[in-house]
Amino acid sequence: MDIEQLKNSIRAIPDFPKKGILFRDITTLLSDKEAFKAAIDMLYDYYKDKKIDCVVGIESRGFILGSVLAYKLGCGFVPVRKKNKLPYKTHSITYSLEYGTDTLEIHEDAFAKGARILIVDDLLATGGTVAAVCDLVKKISSDIVGICFLIELTALSGRDKLKGLPVFSLIKF
Repeated sequence: MDIEQLKNSIRAIPDFPKKGILFRDITTLLSDKEAFKAAIDMLYDYYKDKKIDCVVGIESRGFILGSVLAYKLGCGFVPVRKKNKLPYKTHSITYSLEYGTDTLEIHEDAFAKGARILIVDDLLATGGTVAAVCDLVKKISSDIVGICFLIELTALSGRDKLKGLPVFSLIKF
C-alpha cells in the first residue's frame, strides 16, 4: 500500500464540526486492517533507528497511533490528557484555541530527564495543541527527537509553531 492509497482510505466529511470545514475522518483508515497496518509500518520505518525511549500520545487519537507505534518501537508510552484526567502529580499547560482555551497535563514522572521522546498525534492543523505538548515535555527536561502525525493539513501552517523541531507527517492534504 502506498501513500495515495492511505490518503484514499480517509473519509472526508464536509461541514463538520461546523460549516466550511472539511473533516478528515481517520476511523475509516483505522478500521481497514491493511491501511492501518501500512500506516503504522511506515511510521515505524521512519523512526526505528532514532533510539526512542518513550512515545507521548496526545488525547485522544494520538493514543491509538502512539501506543501501537510505541509497542513496535519497543519503548514506553505516555498519555497527555485533558485537565483532571491523570491521577498523580502533573505538569499542566493552558493554551489558546480558536474559541477559548484548553489545558493539557502530563505526569511529572512520566519519563526520565534526558529521555528521547517522540510526540504522536493524528493530525497537524494549526499546531497549537502540539506546541503546548512540546512545552509540557520540555518541563521534564527531555529531548524531543520527533513529532509525528498521520495527517498534516498544510494550508493551516501548523509547522510554523514547531520551528526548529523535527516534524514528520505521513499524509498531506
